[in-house]
Amino acid sequence: MRLIDSSEVPRGDILRLLTKKPFDEIELSERIREANKKIFGADLSAVEIVRLIVNAVRERGDDAVVEYTQKIDGVTLEPDKFLVTDEEILSAEANIDAEIKKSLTKAAANIKKFHEEQMPRSWITYRDHGSILGQTVVPIERAGIYVPGGTAAYPSSVLMNAIPARVAGVGEIIMCVPSKGGAVNPNVLYAAKIAGVDRIYKIGGAQAIAAMAFGTATIPRVDKITGPGNIFVTLAKKEVYGHCDIDMLAGPSEILIIADETADPIYAAADMLSQAEHDPLSCSIVIATDKIIAEKIAVEVRRQLKELPRREIAQAAIDRNGLIISARSIDEAVDFANTSAPEHLELLVKEPFTVLPKIKNAGAIFLGAHSPEPLGDYFAGPNHVLPTGGTARYFSVLNVETFLRRMSLDLVLESRTARRVKRHRTVSARRRFRGARSSDRTPRGALMIFRRRDATISIPSDH
Repeated sequence: MRLIDSSEVPRGDILRLLTKKPFDEIELSERIREANKKIFGADLSAVEIVRLIVNAVRERGDDAVVEYTQKIDGVTLEPDKFLVTDEEILSAEANIDAEIKKSLTKAAANIKKFHEEQMPRSWITYRDHGSILGQTVVPIERAGIYVPGGTAAYPSSVLMNAIPARVAGVGEIIMCVPSKGGAVNPNVLYAAKIAGVDRIYKIGGAQAIAAMAFGTATIPRVDKITGPGNIFVTLAKKEVYGHCDIDMLAGPSEILIIADETADPIYAAADMLSQAEHDPLSCSIVIATDKIIAEKIAVEVRRQLKELPRREIAQAAIDRNGLIISARSIDEAVDFANTSAPEHLELLVKEPFTVLPKIKNAGAIFLGAHSPEPLGDYFAGPNHVLPTGGTARYFSVLNVETFLRRMSLDLVLESRTARRVKRHRTVSARRRFRGARSSDRTPRGALMIFRRRDATISIPSDH
């Protein structure tokens, strides 16, 4: 973890530290590289690994899914065992802890209520001569949601992906989630049931993304893939984009905290570590307007690290991407935060609503000491599937509109203008036909410009 005083380091150097590398330029840790050498027989980059897997699944379907699930996850599953059975879901519901079931049910209700308020409407408007213009909003037919599960279980990610899709009216929701020894965490299965997931497949990683994008004999092709994941999942979504749509690039977790002199160092340190423990590539940053607070937070991070159950992962993330900056003012802190464009942004300041209008780039914003990031991630209702890697500059939080499409409506009744346009269209078609029959005959004629308030239409003057 680095501590930087902005009064002693050039602004340009700090901005470069806060500007994240594109996902395809991220370097893997030595531990991950060594593991990959054993699997693939070469020191491949994350991009090379993902392309290898995606192309294999595209060409060989289920056989490639089986191969890479065994190689990477150490799980042997034949295609007829990919799908989670009804019996497995019922067993999960029967064995889940009552308090967890209660919490998931309440969280699902909060998430559903929040996302129902986002639902846009179709509309029409009337123009001259009785013409009708408008827009119809329709859901996609099949969504594929990805839920991480390599190092921990994330039932909240099931709710955050599936409930907005269900609110939007998606026809079918399928889900891919990695298994442990062929079994999926019961909490995840229960979350999928109450969220309305139609089919669940015990497949994770880049092979799951490719299977949903291209379809296999067992896993259906989807129109859109949503959900967070590690660097390999994120790069796989990037690789298949165009064969289907994706929600965003939601890779390793991030948090940035703006803290003034009123911030509690214990809270700030805990929230830094809440993201660091997700992934060795996670990024945790504090920008403090008080140097003493900055130093206290650093001390508290080191203390709390010793007590974390997932200490090894959190320590790797803090060592690699942990950063505490002492800024000279709140405006400088905001400038640094907007450059970083973090997934999660906490405003641990006395007057968060004064700072809020200055924030331009963030996936989600948490206001004040009593709105910690984990509360939003799991329970409050707003979505926790957020853009990472600086892509909050142009991507939005996952929402109901993620699963919707818009189509324009156009009904023009018969009018003098419409007749002229229709005649022009017919004449143009005849000319194209004649041109195809005789290459030396080219349509000629000056153009008369017919103007009306909302359009300019070109009509041949010789007809």
